[in-house]
Amino acid sequence: MTEQRKIEFKRPFGPSIAKVQMTNELISKINHYVDAVIIDDEKSKKQDFGKHLAGNVKQEITLDEEFVKSSGLMNFLTSAVNAWIKNVNGETITKFVMISCWVVRQFENEYNPLHLHSGHISGVGYLKVPKDFGETYQEEKVNSNGKIAFVHGTRQFLSKNVEIFKPVIGDFYFFPNYLTHAVYPFRNNDNEERRSISFNAKIDESIYDVYGKK
Repeated sequence: MTEQRKIEFKRPFGPSIAKVQMTNELISKINHYVDAVIIDDEKSKKQDFGKHLAGNVKQEITLDEEFVKSSGLMNFLTSAVNAWIKNVNGETITKFVMISCWVVRQFENEYNPLHLHSGHISGVGYLKVPKDFGETYQEEKVNSNGKIAFVHGTRQFLSKNVEIFKPVIGDFYFFPNYLTHAVYPFRNNDNEERRSISFNAKIDESIYDVYGKK
């Protein structure tokens, strides 16, 4: 009888994506902040970030630096990124410089086209999610409504090039800035909001710049 050998699964190619859970307290703080901006016309105009972004959505709001720090969001992002980098390549970051941080308010039929980000590290977390993203027009088709798709390279034997995640409140995904991604539109008769938070940041250049290493 042939001996059964142990099978190991490795990920030798492709960028890494980390998934970390936000606390309910942090989610509540960010939603409260955004809701206050929404009802304040002056703040809504001042903090409108849509012209700097790729999304074709109702509203995109930049978060001010003071709130990012005082809410605990900065600590959450820094610790999560540090744990991710440590897990992937064993290095410890000494710098985490925020470039931008914003919230995306997406409603029915709106979408975010395929794009990438600036900086070194990016991420997206979910603050509000509709109860239903709607059905597909053809029942037998895979339903990607409202989901985020990460795309890298080309589809080949034993190697896919698209990874799709359904947004869940509290889930926060971290990824390298160059990883292209898109958000599909959805259908919802109750005009419910799909609300997410994103950021761009820089870490130690010596860690990010793999081409400068021997």
